[in-house]
Amino acid sequence: MDNLAKQLREDAANIDAEISAELDSRILASLQNVTPESAKPRPRVARSPSFWWASSLTGVAAALGVIAIINLDRPGPPPLQVQEPVAHFVVPELDLEVEAAMLTSPLAEELARLQADLRRAEEAVRDDVRIDF
Repeated sequence: MDNLAKQLREDAANIDAEISAELDSRILASLQNVTPESAKPRPRVARSPSFWWASSLTGVAAALGVIAIINLDRPGPPPLQVQEPVAHFVVPELDLEVEAAMLTSPLAEELARLQADLRRAEEAVRDDVRIDF
């Protein structure tokens, strides 16, 4: 990378470009003749009240047309059916399959505590949902 940078610097130093006095004066004249566009405010055109009424009515008609088109594709409300509220909740049964193994006393106690925690959690869910089994 250093060799490339060095070569580019040497090549740039060897470039010899001169601008003639005529070209320089033409460029300077072009730059001086360019003026920014004036910031004159555009005159406001007064519109008649009928223009405002026509544009307002056109907007209202367009909005009503869009609403009508959207509602044409929508099905009507379903018929009312009176039913008794029935709550169907499915509480999953937690099957703990414990294989016969030689459990040490701390592991057996931990298993008993986990099963008790699961029973308490299941009772709390049943109380929250108010389902009697």
